[in-house]
Amino acid sequence: MTKLTLVIGNKNYSSWSLRAWLVMKQAGLEFTEVRIPLDGPTSHAEIRRYSPSGKVPVLIDGDLKVWESLAICEYVADRYAHHLWPADVAQRAIARSICAEMHAGFQNLRQNMPMDCRNRYPGEGMTPSVEAEIYRIFTLWHECRQNFGTGGPMLFGKFTIVDAMFAPIVLRFVTYGVKFNAEGKAYADAILAIPAIQEWLAAAYSESENIPHFKI
Repeated sequence: MTKLTLVIGNKNYSSWSLRAWLVMKQAGLEFTEVRIPLDGPTSHAEIRRYSPSGKVPVLIDGDLKVWESLAICEYVADRYAHHLWPADVAQRAIARSICAEMHAGFQNLRQNMPMDCRNRYPGEGMTPSVEAEIYRIFTLWHECRQNFGTGGPMLFGKFTIVDAMFAPIVLRFVTYGVKFNAEGKAYADAILAIPAIQEWLAAAYSESENIPHFKI
């Protein structure tokens, strides 16, 4: 068993698990993956074996446990992969602001368009409040690509934690048939082309669990 262990939920449903998992993959880290299906009769007890919060994901590095996705991403960047944040101090501050906004906000989108990689629900969940949040996301993407996107197809050029935070949003937009503008489609295509994302999706498609309350 490797030193690092990442405990995650279902790949079809667990957007926060994807964020931490993708960062670790993009950092080139070897780790043991423990997948605990959510919403089962023993799920909470199994997760509590690893996670102080009783939630996934949680990263175990020797005797250290780091729970909560953004904290895991920060830890990986601090300990193993400094390139996961922009090198420029001002850009790094903006990247952290965007991550914090993604982490704490967009509640209407989360509620009305839950992650479900295997299925397609075109047009479902598109309330006015969701539409406003989607507009904000497209605005963030545009500003990042215009101001910081030289050197690669990601929001700050090369892959950063910001892209990990938005990867589940791209998957949601595919599931619910959200229409991209040309700039948004180019970014979404770049996210979907990441080998680790393709690996995650293949695993999500092979899962057998269905969690009704994640459905619309």
